Order: sequence, then structure tokens, then C-alpha cells
Amino acid sequence: MTHSELKRVVVTGMGAITPIGNTLSDYWESLMAGRSGIAPITHFDASAHNCRIAGEVKGFDPESYMNRKDAKRMDRFAQFAVAASKQAIADAGLEINDRNAADIGIIIGTGIGGLKVLEDQQEIYLTRGPDRCSPFMIPMMIANMAAGLTAIHVGAKGPNSCSVTACAAGSNAIGDAFRFVQRGYAKAMICGGTEAAVTPLSVAGFAAARALTSRNDEPEKASRPFDANRDGFVLGEGVGILILEDREWAIARGANIYAEMVGYGLTCDAYHMTSPSPGGVGAARAIELCLKDAGLSPDQVSYINAHGTSTPANDTTETAAIKKALGDNAYKIAVSSTKSMTGHLLGGSGGIEAVASVMAIARDRLPPTLNLDQPDEGCDLDYVPHTSRDHKVDVVLSNSFGFGGHNVTLAFQKYSD
Repeated sequence: MTHSELKRVVVTGMGAITPIGNTLSDYWESLMAGRSGIAPITHFDASAHNCRIAGEVKGFDPESYMNRKDAKRMDRFAQFAVAASKQAIADAGLEINDRNAADIGIIIGTGIGGLKVLEDQQEIYLTRGPDRCSPFMIPMMIANMAAGLTAIHVGAKGPNSCSVTACAAGSNAIGDAFRFVQRGYAKAMICGGTEAAVTPLSVAGFAAARALTSRNDEPEKASRPFDANRDGFVLGEGVGILILEDREWAIARGANIYAEMVGYGLTCDAYHMTSPSPGGVGAARAIELCLKDAGLSPDQVSYINAHGTSTPANDTTETAAIKKALGDNAYKIAVSSTKSMTGHLLGGSGGIEAVASVMAIARDRLPPTLNLDQPDEGCDLDYVPHTSRDHKVDVVLSNSFGFGGHNVTLAFQKYSD
């Protein structure tokens, strides 16, 4: 298709369940207040672990969104997806019925899937034998169930898929959904990322890889992207969902439009299982491809929602990538990491960060980077330290990078006729 034949894609609804709020409004309010959701782990006894803190979702009741029987047959990551998708559908005022169900699709990414179910069933297998394993173990565990079960619960019968690209999964899901609407494969897509991996094995594994912070005595100060004293990321959980629609379809049904999605860039480092390529070359290419896809120049970018994990490897590399891709304009662009408040949601991070990016456009306000007391020598951009900022926001880029060398950048723009 030629560029002129592509559909314009708009964001009409959002849902979020996060460590700092279980609705869109609560999440945004907490971001603006610079409120941290990081605290000692309560999901299990973490006393034997090197890292004993996380960004847990608090007070989530799946039975507010589904009946008890259905909730018991879902892992937490799928419960999150169904719940936030219902929030987003309601926010968009989107009615899914027999006439339009085939035109509405779903792509929801996750990095890991139903790890808690797998851990629990492994324990049952070892202590009680194979005959005592649940017949729901496999359908509760597999990564695609966030998208599949959401479709069952909301009735969307269009394209349905699941991206599993580690910490880039949520952003890949949104980017792929953007392509589906842009090319006319769907009128609307429910998309984002979900994760519920605050489990004993997950925390142990990431700690063994030396990826997690050991700042257990100061949970709210532990996630400190771009700071010289950062020592690893804080694991988080939750979900962020967007409703992307064909602009003409959205206008015809009288939908509220938050912003327009205009670009998607993705690359692979092809370098190392867990480390980014030196100088952020792969990430820079993703940013460049996203801008090219959107037809934007570096001087049009207002804000970048950074991947910003608070790890030694990511933050300097991402900073280098931004400078490589945007040149001198990088120093004029505000950049912040909301992971300083939520922790790192792995496959769910791209979802909640896309939500934050769209809200920044809709509200002309930038979320801060907490705990940036002493910027690292290689981190010399404007990271919106400590407090949120009023700022005219026309174009936002959202970065996500995942183990395996996956790099994704999404572009959103203020909507105009």
C-alpha cells in the first residue's frame, strides 16, 4: 500500500492496572505526584532472596471484572489483561456486538506468561505426583491466553495474537496492532502488555543474572534510572491497554480521541542474550525507523518516555542511542523514566508506558524521573528529575528494549483534523 492509502490510527481508550494505581486516572495522578509503588514483597516470603522488594499491584480484585469461576481459571497476568481491556473499552465508549465483532482484534504481549501457575503446579507435581496436576495448568500458563481470554470476555472476533519479545512485548503488541488498523485488517484493536512475574523463581532468576537492585532498605529509592548510584532494576507487575481505531471509524461513532499513533520502529541488536549492543546502535536504528515511519524529524519530538530500567547497561546505552538518533536535538527534548515509580513490568512495561505517553500528549504534562540525585557521567540529557512538569507535548516517542536484542520505538502525536 502507498502511504496515502494507509489508514490514520487514533487512540480512543485506555486502561491500566499498575503498582501506583488500578485505573487510568489513579495511575496518571500517581505519576504526576511522583508517587512510588515500590515496597517490600508481599506475594511470597522473600526473606531468603537477595532482592526483597518489587512494584506489586495492590488491592486488585479480579471479581470486579469477571466471575469467581473464571478468575480461578486464569493466571494473574491474564486477569490483569481482561480487567484493563474492559476498562479501556469502557473508556472508549466502544460497544462490541454481532455487527462489528469481526472488525475488532486483540494483540496483548507478555514476556513470561503464567509463571506463578507453573511454579505452583511444579510444587504439586513434586510433592503429590503427576495425577494431581490441574487440567487447567497449560491453558492458564501459556502466554497467548491474555489475548485469547480477553477476546472471550469482550467478544472481539477479529485478528488475535500475542507478542513474546521479553521487555519489548507490550510495545511490539501496540506496534503490530497499529499496522493492522493502518492497513485495514481491523477497524479497532485492543492492545498492550501484561505481566505478573513477581514470583519466587522469577525474582531468584533475575537476581542470579545480577539484574536486580539490592537496595532493600530503601524501596522507594531503589529504582533510580540514569543515576550514578543505580544498581539494578526493580521487578514490577501490571498491565496497560490501548484502544487503537481507524480514525474515520472512530469519528463516525463519535469517539473521544486522545492522540494519534503515527510511527513504529523495530530492530534487533543480534549481539548478546541480555546486553545491548555497544553505543546503542540497534536502539538508535529503531528510533530512526520510527521517525521515518511517522514522517517526523528529530526537532518535532517533544518528549521521550525512556525504557530507563535503572540498570548500569541500559541507561547509558539508551542515552547514547537517543543522541545518535536525534543528534543535537536530543539535548532539547525532555526524557523521563516512569519505571522510577512503577518498577520494570517486563512485557507489561510497554503497555503502561504507552498509556503514560498518550496521557502526556492529552494533558500537556510530563511525568518525572524519581531518585535522579546524581546523574551518571554518560547520562547528560533532560530527564525531568524529581517532579512532573507542565510542557506542550506534540510528539512522544516511547522506547522498549528486551533480552534477545529486541528494540522498539512507538510514536504518538497530538491529534488534529
